[in-house]
Amino acid sequence: MHDIHSSDEVFMVGGLMLLFLDYDGVLHPDEVYLKRGRPVLRGPGELFMWVPHLLSAIEGADVRIVLSTSWARHLGFRRACNALPESLRGLVVGATWHSKMKIGESGAATLWDLQTRYEQIQAYLARMNSPCDWLAIDDDARGWPDEKLPQLIHADPALGLSCEQTAQRLRERLLHGC
Repeated sequence: MHDIHSSDEVFMVGGLMLLFLDYDGVLHPDEVYLKRGRPVLRGPGELFMWVPHLLSAIEGADVRIVLSTSWARHLGFRRACNALPESLRGLVVGATWHSKMKIGESGAATLWDLQTRYEQIQAYLARMNSPCDWLAIDDDARGWPDEKLPQLIHADPALGLSCEQTAQRLRERLLHGC
């Protein structure tokens, strides 16, 4: 796993596609809650049950993953990353949440907490040393400007990547661009 969190600036090798990956509503249904500090799925199925669909979609693509999930915020980057199957962990290069964004002593929300996913992604991209191609897969489309919607694979929160049309859109965009 690459750990880029030692610096505020994000460095990427050219030619790669960044995939901003949400967990809830993408890799499993969105009914996930913290119970005693551990994520629990309150509904049928199991956590990360749709990972095989993601693995199939990214096969053959030169992709790196940026965690765009509240798991990184609530569990920390390492725990959020380690929750993924080993087959995906090596592709993770960062997260939109960074430990330097911690809540102050007052417990007040951070700017990250108030931002839409799109704004969180834009903040991450602004820290990069050069532009890159990117896509996001998320069940939350709030705040996405119309001109950036081609870079969002919008998932149904109950079906995520188990929906063949969603998995196919991701596969096509990774292999052929936006």
